[in-house]
Amino acid sequence: MDFYTYIVESEDAGKRVDVFLTNELEEVSRSFIQKLISDEKIKVNQKTIKSNYKLRLDDIIDVEIPDPEPVEILAEPIPLDILYEDKDIIVVNKPQGMVVHPAPGHYTGTLVNALLYHCKEDLSGINGLLRPGIVHRIDKDTSGVLMVAKNDYAHNHLALQLKEHSITRKYNAIVYHNIVNDEGTINAPIGRHPTERKKMAVTQKNSRHAITHYTVLERFGQFTLIEAQLETGRTHQIRVHMKHIGHPLLGDPVYGPKSQPYNINGQMLHARVLGFIHPSKKEYMEFEAPIPKYFMDVIEKLRKNAHL
Repeated sequence: MDFYTYIVESEDAGKRVDVFLTNELEEVSRSFIQKLISDEKIKVNQKTIKSNYKLRLDDIIDVEIPDPEPVEILAEPIPLDILYEDKDIIVVNKPQGMVVHPAPGHYTGTLVNALLYHCKEDLSGINGLLRPGIVHRIDKDTSGVLMVAKNDYAHNHLALQLKEHSITRKYNAIVYHNIVNDEGTINAPIGRHPTERKKMAVTQKNSRHAITHYTVLERFGQFTLIEAQLETGRTHQIRVHMKHIGHPLLGDPVYGPKSQPYNINGQMLHARVLGFIHPSKKEYMEFEAPIPKYFMDVIEKLRKNAHL
């Protein structure tokens, strides 16, 4: 069971309590918030309220979220593109379109379902039943290299490297417009979007520092192929940072234009290189996932159009 407490600030005074909490609580729907209110799991100033209650300055909101009903995650014989495997870790090349771990609406067909079948019981349990072995993740429509821990020792070792920003993570991306400079660094904090809860944004409020380095690899006139290297690893970091500087990712349904050319299904982002210190060997290891065919096909189209 999770408990949350919020004190209403001036900028949120006047908002409906269900709207406010939907924006604040990630991965919780407005209908679920309304159910919690009707079940008297949400109170304002220790009193029960209705969903349309208008917040006042300095109101104290207490939220009680019951533990979810247990969900059985099935092992499924889904093929894996394994780049490396030993007793501690498994490194895979995730295809575009595959969800990393189960979540509401995606309890089958995920990378975790495939890992449970391949690894049997040999996955770390630190992140719980829904995310066994998962140390970090990449978005559903981002392809590329991902590391998975097969025991808790390896998980803790890799998680510490992520926290210290010592892991090498290089991505290839196609962005809108011509980037004038050959390279650059974006240093801008990222947090939850103030009004659209499923989006991230560059913001000073409730944000965490985020740094992305980029290098131009090829220009196509209206589009640019770049390599982006993460110094930090925030949710949607490359997608948000490139939009922030006026170069959203081609195909990005969340941060890019509503109308996307080339019938692209999802953002053009590929996690190409991942490097880290092996938990047991204590040696630096680096893995590369080749640029997939769907990505190369778009590059070839852009090259042809650039020379017309």
